[in-house]
Amino acid sequence: MNVYCTAGYPGAESTMEVMEALQENGADIIELGMPYSDPLADGPVIQASSSIALLNGMSISRLFEQLAEMKDRIYIPVILMGYMNPVLQYGFERFCSDAARAGISGLILPDLPGYEFEHEYGAVVSKYGLDFIFLVTPETSEERIRKLDQLSSGFLYAVSSSSTTGSDKQMEDVSRYLQRLKGYGLKNPVLVGFGIKDRQSFETAGKYANGAIIGSAYIKALEGADDVRTSTKSFLDSILVKQTD
Repeated sequence: MNVYCTAGYPGAESTMEVMEALQENGADIIELGMPYSDPLADGPVIQASSSIALLNGMSISRLFEQLAEMKDRIYIPVILMGYMNPVLQYGFERFCSDAARAGISGLILPDLPGYEFEHEYGAVVSKYGLDFIFLVTPETSEERIRKLDQLSSGFLYAVSSSSTTGSDKQMEDVSRYLQRLKGYGLKNPVLVGFGIKDRQSFETAGKYANGAIIGSAYIKALEGADDVRTSTKSFLDSILVKQTD
């Protein structure tokens, strides 16, 4: 299970606490969102969390300050998800260098085109030993899917529908699309996201993909939470079937 959280949400200093709570309660991968004022792929829930995080003073510089002890506290993979504008303002190579130093495993930058990645930015990402994950949708052609799979490492992010995050798309509706991806024999495992919000959608996604990504539903669970750890445990317990002896 890959779970998305927004850096600096719900509080300015919540980042590490949220990540530790996710790790303690069953997350396999953490997708850590870098808040941005114009997040094109994000729905209203994640947009709202980004707005709050920005008001809390979150920035890429502050994020890396908060991640200074991450290697000592987080042992599951952490992927940074964000947008190119703030990364370019920070400096792309500086960003990759600082991410690698912090112990980040990979990057998701949805507005970085495959061509530019291949011919300009990919070498820098590779230089610092980071994975890079591309997104595909039900409308993406087989040729482009295969190309993005070739460029990706870590996994391929299968968007369940051509919408923003948090949509109510029924997972059964996208089973044919996910089966099509499986039939391509891609080099990367496929994780499906957008619309995974409860145990049923999580289990359905698991039938057709290598894993599921949960975002908006978890952000909702943190909204107004008095205790991040308690809220996280309650939410993940509602998704995962606990193994018994």
